Amino acid sequence: MAKNQKKYTSEFKQQIVDLYKTGNYSYPQLEREYGIARSSISNWVRSASPITTSEGEAVTLKDYKVLQKDYQKLKMENEILKKATAIFAREP
Repeated sequence: MAKNQKKYTSEFKQQIVDLYKTGNYSYPQLEREYGIARSSISNWVRSASPITTSEGEAVTLKDYKVLQKDYQKLKMENEILKKATAIFAREP
């Protein structure tokens, strides 16, 4: 991360996203008023926007990434268990 990059709290990011979602503010307006890069605002909006699953459930991008990480961990643990089962099955 660059030395002069600002760190924003999650509460502040959510406030900016909420302002954008009201429809009263556009990216350029938020950019001018708060001094935040347009790309940062659009990333925050995209991260906070829900993704609808095939079951009709809404999940945010952040939640999706957590679920994907958990899935990869479980997949790895499953492979370890398969190997352990094969080892124990061979022993007399």
